[in-house]
Amino acid sequence: MKKDIHIPEVTDIYIALIYEYNADFKAKEWNAYILNDKNVPIELVFIVSKGFDGDIKTAAMRHSMAGLEPKSFAKLEFVQDEVLKLNNEFFVTFYSKGVLFEKRFLFKKDTVTENNTIKIPLLGIKGILAS
Repeated sequence: MKKDIHIPEVTDIYIALIYEYNADFKAKEWNAYILNDKNVPIELVFIVSKGFDGDIKTAAMRHSMAGLEPKSFAKLEFVQDEVLKLNNEFFVTFYSKGVLFEKRFLFKKDTVTENNTIKIPLLGIKGILAS
């Protein structure tokens, strides 16, 4: 009966890493953001992130929010340079129009560099989008 299960495709939701200046520490750092580029809000958003490479694993970080308005974004977490040497996974679950959605976003190890940045939708600044 697997053929009867409908798993909706996630579109217009992104996880991005932005290399930005932290005035408190007077240094640039990578920060993770969730972006809702949909024309509708998303609700009951839950994000679990972790780094991994073979036997090496970081602790899982969990984030939740009641919702995210259309065409908006929210900062999730600071990502240490040491963690960027690992694969970084963000597993996002949310509701939209009463339907449950989920998607795994991945930043492959050693790919998060300033040289790989592109202009990020909604933010209008350079960063890296997860695949």
